Amino acid sequence: MKFVDEAEIRVEAGDGGNGCIGFRREKYIPKGGPDGGDGGDGGSVYLVATDNVNTLVDFRFHSVHRAQRGQNGMGRQCTGRKGEDIYVTVPPGTVVTDKNTNEKLGELMRVEAKLLVAQGGFHGLGNTRFKSSINRAPQRASLGSKGEHRILQLELTLIADVGLLGMPNAGKSSLIRAVSSAKPRVADYPFTTLVPNLGVVSVDDKRSFVIADIPGVIEGAAEGAGLGLQFLKHLARTKLLMHLVDIKPYESMDSPVESARKIIAEVEKWSDDLANKPRWLILNKVDRLQEDENQQAYCQAIVDELGWDGPVYQISALKAEGTRTLMFDIMTFLEAQQLQEKELAKSLEQNNESE
Repeated sequence: MKFVDEAEIRVEAGDGGNGCIGFRREKYIPKGGPDGGDGGDGGSVYLVATDNVNTLVDFRFHSVHRAQRGQNGMGRQCTGRKGEDIYVTVPPGTVVTDKNTNEKLGELMRVEAKLLVAQGGFHGLGNTRFKSSINRAPQRASLGSKGEHRILQLELTLIADVGLLGMPNAGKSSLIRAVSSAKPRVADYPFTTLVPNLGVVSVDDKRSFVIADIPGVIEGAAEGAGLGLQFLKHLARTKLLMHLVDIKPYESMDSPVESARKIIAEVEKWSDDLANKPRWLILNKVDRLQEDENQQAYCQAIVDELGWDGPVYQISALKAEGTRTLMFDIMTFLEAQQLQEKELAKSLEQNNESE
C-alpha cells in the first residue's frame, strides 16, 4: 500500500434537534397544558487511533465525515433521539490541526486514544420548558444549535525509538533489512527508499525496539529539496539518531566527511530539537575497503576530520558485520534512558505531593 503521511478531511457534527410546540389534547382533559418535548443533541465526530491502519491513504477517497442530526422533539413531552456519534479511525502518531485557524487540536499517539474534533449541536427546548405561573400556555420553543464544521489537516508522525539518518545510498535500507524483518527495497543506486519503513529489532525474547528508515536526505532538504523535508519530521519523536555514512562512496559522490557535514547542516536547519538529540556515527560499508587498507586508520581519519566526539561504530550492513553489537548497545542505551525518565517522573510526582 502506498504510504501517505498527510491528508485533509472535512468533519461535520450533527445539528441539535429543534424543540416542539405541543399541547395535550385528550378527551375529558380540557386544559391539558403544554407538552412539547426537547430535541435530541447532534452527534459529534471523534478521531480514534487504531493499529488496524498504518497510513492516511483512505482519506484520499473518503474525505467528508458527517455525524447524525438530532431528532426534533415531539408531543407528549417526548424527547427527540440523539444523533449518533461517528468515530473515524486513524493510525497512532496522527497530529490533528484545524486547517482554517492553524490551531493544533491534539495528537493521537497510542492505540485507542480518542480526540473530539467536532462537537455536536445542543438540543432545542420544547414549550414545556417555558411554562410558568404567568404563562400557562407558552407558544415558544427553541431551535437546536448548529454542529461544528471543520477542515482538518492530518499529519502522520512515525513513532520509532531509533531513526536512521543519512545521504541516499548510505545503506539505511540494508541495515534495517539486516537487523529486523522489514524488507525495504535495496538497490545499488540512490533514492531506492521513497517512503518511510519501520522495523522491529528483537535483541532477545523480551527486549526489542522500533527503528525507522526514511528516504535519504540531500543538501537543501530543510528548504524542500528532495524528499527530506517531507520525512525529516518522522525523526522528531525518536530517542536516538544513527547517522550512517558510506565510507567508500562512488567517485561521482561526495567524500564521507562532506556527506556527513551536509547531513548535519540540514538537521540543524530543520530543528534545534532534532539537532540536539543523541546521535551516533555509523561508518558503513567497511567490507568495501581493500585488503591493504587499514580499516581502523581509515575510519579514524574520517572521525578526526569531522571532529566527532560521540559514539562511533564500524559496520557492513550488507554482510551484517558489527550490526549485532550495535543493536545490543542501542538497546542498553534505550533502557537506561527509559529508567531515567521513570525516575524523573517519580521525582516530579513526589514533589507535587509534597507541595
